Amino acid sequence: MKKLNMPSLILAVSMAATGTLHAATGARDAIAIVGSSTVYPFSAAVAEQFGKAGKFKTPKVESTGTGGGIKLFCSGMGPQYPDIANASRKMKKSEYDACQKAGVKEIVEVKIGFDGIVVAQSKKAKAELPLTRKELYLAVAKQVPDPKNPEGGLLVENPYKSWNEINPSLPNAKIEVLGPPPSSGTRDAFAELALEGGCQEIPWIKAKKETDEAWFKSTCMTVREDGTYIEAGENDNLIVQKLEANPDAAGIFGYSYLAMNEDRLNASKIDGRVPSYEAIADGQYPVSRPLFFYVKKGHVGVIPGIEQYVTEFTSEKAAGPEGYLADKGLIALPDADRKKAAEQAKAMKPMVAPK
Repeated sequence: MKKLNMPSLILAVSMAATGTLHAATGARDAIAIVGSSTVYPFSAAVAEQFGKAGKFKTPKVESTGTGGGIKLFCSGMGPQYPDIANASRKMKKSEYDACQKAGVKEIVEVKIGFDGIVVAQSKKAKAELPLTRKELYLAVAKQVPDPKNPEGGLLVENPYKSWNEINPSLPNAKIEVLGPPPSSGTRDAFAELALEGGCQEIPWIKAKKETDEAWFKSTCMTVREDGTYIEAGENDNLIVQKLEANPDAAGIFGYSYLAMNEDRLNASKIDGRVPSYEAIADGQYPVSRPLFFYVKKGHVGVIPGIEQYVTEFTSEKAAGPEGYLADKGLIALPDADRKKAAEQAKAMKPMVAPK
């Protein structure tokens, strides 16, 4: 058996303890970033600015969806695994536990701002589509209260085919909704904020939440599978393109894609609120959420530029109200929260386990 000399032994033990042993064996020269399609345009813009500075190579950013990105991120330590995972929701406990099991022990959570989830149509659509969260639930959920007796306590397979069947004031048009797949953080947030929010407006369903939360969440958040809701992949740009080809369809995606395509899209009011920078920033728009990215602390100092990239992303010139990410649709955190987030990111303090 080959013996390690004392300095080598100390180095090996130290690196194994910090989770960087495998990362140190063959480092990349550029940061690898995966995750949310919603955070992608922000991350890509920061990567471009970061690369232009010339000190480090431009990071490689891939849009894999929040769930898919975190799974890759949590697969292990080393240059074959991503350094950063973008997320349009907080990391789940199950994901954190998977990270820990794979040796990804120290994870830094960075909150970067807010985003709204919008329902939009092509400007070529024949009629506007103002909706409530309850109407969204009734249009998209797999099971809904029996229309013949809505308060009777019976669920049926979703029978609604056109919007005016849900509400006579809505257009007499086929319900066709293009949206993200289950691996997407946008899908998670839409289900929680829009579908569950609308579901709770039905008293007998809301009453069951106290006694059977699993049933409640399954009822409220399971999307129909009869072709009315069409999974359009992880790329929100693809949804925008498909709306132009099918003007009567509605699409679900992050506000940033609406901001970048205002010449082509009309956003639906949700509960009477138009998605706008101001309405999302002050919490008036009902379907909004925080955005994050997660950093593998064990790769800091091994993969060049991670600390500097995080500093750039959380700087005022990027994430501030007048920063270049605002032009991409990022809703800035309030001043005090933004300062705190930047300080925590700089300190690289690992997150605590989610509950």
